[in-house]
This record gives sequence, C-alpha cells and structure tokens, in this order.
Amino acid sequence: MSDEEVEQVEEEAQEEEVHEEAPEVHEPEEKPRPKLTAPKIPEGEKVDFDDIQKKRQNKDLMELQALIDSHFEARKKEEEELVALKERIEKRRAERAEQQRIRAEKERERQNRLAEEKARREEEDAKRRAEDDLKKKKALSSMGANYSSYLAKADQKRGKKQTAREMKKKILAERRKPLNIDHLSDDKLRDKAKELWDTLYQLETDKFEFGEKLKRQKYDITTLRSRIDQAQKHSKKAGATAKGKVGGRWK
Repeated sequence: MSDEEVEQVEEEAQEEEVHEEAPEVHEPEEKPRPKLTAPKIPEGEKVDFDDIQKKRQNKDLMELQALIDSHFEARKKEEEELVALKERIEKRRAERAEQQRIRAEKERERQNRLAEEKARREEEDAKRRAEDDLKKKKALSSMGANYSSYLAKADQKRGKKQTAREMKKKILAERRKPLNIDHLSDDKLRDKAKELWDTLYQLETDKFEFGEKLKRQKYDITTLRSRIDQAQKHSKKAGATAKGKVGGRWK
C-alpha cells in the first residue's frame, strides 16, 4: 500500500471514532394539527340577523332610558335639596335679623336707662352740693360771732407754747455749758472726761428713776380712778334704793 492509501485509512478510522463518541440528538416529533371546519348550520332553521340586531338595539335603548331616568331623579333630588337649603338659609337669616333687632332695641333701652340714671345722679349731686354750700355758709355765719374769742384762745395757746419753749431753751442753755478744753493738759483732759462721764451716768440714772416714778404715778392714778368709779356706782345704787322706799315700804 502506498503512503496516500495509509493516510486515507487513518482518517476514516478517526472519523468513525468521532461518530461513535458524539451523543445522539433526537429531534422533537411534530404533533398532528387538528383540522378546522366551519360550524354547520342545522338544516331546516333560518337565522334572522335583523331580529337579533333589533333586540340588541331595544336592549340598549332600555338601558339608556334607565340611565336617563336615574340621572333626572338624581337631578330632581339635588334641586329639592338645594331649595330646602335656600329655605333654611332664608329662615336663619330672618331669625338672625330678628335677634339683631331685639338686641339693638334692648341696647337702646339700656342706653336710655343709663342716661336717665346719670341725669338723676347729676341732679342729686347738684342738690347735695347746694345743701352743703348752704350749710357751710350757715356755719361760717355762726362762727363769725365766735371768731374773735377763737382768735383770743389761739393767741393764748400760742403764748403758752412759746413760754414753754423758751423755758426749755433756757434750761438746756444752763445745762449745756461750754467745754473750754483747748488749754487743758492731758491730766486735766482725763479729769474732764471722767467728770463728763459721771454727769452722763447721773443723767441716765435720773432718767430711769423719773420713768419708774411716772409709771408708778400712772398706776396709782388708774387705781384711784377705778376706786372712784366703783364708789360712784355704789352711791348711785344706794340712792336709788333709798328713793324706792318711803316709810320703810316700797312705793
């Protein structure tokens, strides 16, 4: 065998091996399609397409009429509600106008009443002021007669006050003596300070004693006054008892 024949045999052997190793692929089988046929109309019966069309139109007309009727009923109901609403609004407006009229009338009456009360108060105030002025004039006229005596008493009181004030000033001037300590030495200044301290201590002691004496005098006066009041009460009761009896008998 030649070289070409050997190569051809090897190629054929390789192709057979490839065909043996490759898996077999099964193609899907086609299903048989059903045959479509036109519906058969039974023999002896006729189909009236005009009647069918007429029935459909009648049905559509009835549905349309029902829709129209429901629309008009709803429209009528809405109009009735609108009329009722307008009537309620008018009624409420009339009631509000009546309330405002009554309120305005009451306010006018109140203002008139306030004006009358104000006029009456002003008249009463004018009368009272006139009476007060008349009383003041009478009082001034009655005081005119006693004015001179009043001035005299006032002058006397003023003179007494001035006299007491002058006496107080005189006593204070006598007690408050000038110190004259500019020329004193240290020892004399200490003696002067001790003297002033003793004087101040004595004055405080006198003040305390006078205060206690005043308290005691006030207590004695209060006690004596209460005793006098009790004695007067007993004397009045005894006098009333004596007047109630005549010859050892009650009247």
